[in-house]
Amino acid sequence: MSHTPRPYIRMNGAGNAFIVVQAFEEGFHPTEDQVRALCDPASPTGGCDQLIGVEPSETADAFMRVWNADGSMVQTCGNALRCVGWLLLEATDKEEVIIDTLAGPTTARRAGDHQVTVDMGQPRLDWTEVPLAEEMDTRGIELQVGPIDAPLLHTPGAVSMGNPHVVFFTDQQDDAFVRGSGSLIEHHPLFPEGVNVGFAKVIDRNHIRLRVWERGAGLTLACGTGACAALVATARRGLTDRKATVVVDGGELTIDWDEASGHVFMTGPVEIERTGLLPQS
Repeated sequence: MSHTPRPYIRMNGAGNAFIVVQAFEEGFHPTEDQVRALCDPASPTGGCDQLIGVEPSETADAFMRVWNADGSMVQTCGNALRCVGWLLLEATDKEEVIIDTLAGPTTARRAGDHQVTVDMGQPRLDWTEVPLAEEMDTRGIELQVGPIDAPLLHTPGAVSMGNPHVVFFTDQQDDAFVRGSGSLIEHHPLFPEGVNVGFAKVIDRNHIRLRVWERGAGLTLACGTGACAALVATARRGLTDRKATVVVDGGELTIDWDEASGHVFMTGPVEIERTGLLPQS
């Protein structure tokens, strides 16, 4: 990190907390230790779920780099796309901006006051794309938790939204259950790249209550790609329509799996909590 103090913006998208660092003029290349320190709740920044670097791009309005709280770099983050999208929309007065990520480019557009819609692209539904370690029908894969004759969880849907997700259909969503089951499944050998674990309770055809155990981040208030994966998984099973409100711990996200394009559009809130300067290291 540099010797001139770097400004940051602490934001959240439906409770999913980010520290966003602008890296247009000067590169931002924190080590894993520095990422962990900045994301730590004890940090002067207040900590966060993900650290976001916004870099210049030759093909888009910006490139968004994402690190998880454990220091690992990940391809993308849906809630962060909304936050970065909002910052770019505010800075440019455009109605739509393009944000590139390691998972590819996406567009963000205004959807009302502090509401942003992000095009999350097409879900990847083949077992090789999730990826799974062996061939299975991703509408309901062979995986269960608990006793063989009476599993607590079984036959989840598997979807990639640029990152791997498995979605269980269950009414059990308490913290201990989500933590216990999620941490068990995150590193299951069926998922060579690890997996985000969703626990989806279908309330009706337009409402899903969702909790997500995130790969590398644990139980967070909101997981944007997780909400997209949950809607795709429930719609594929005929449990919901192609558009639904997904209620996460930190708020509500509207997910629309557009029939014409096959793309998933996520609309949700953006909040700026505060700005500050990164601690010198």
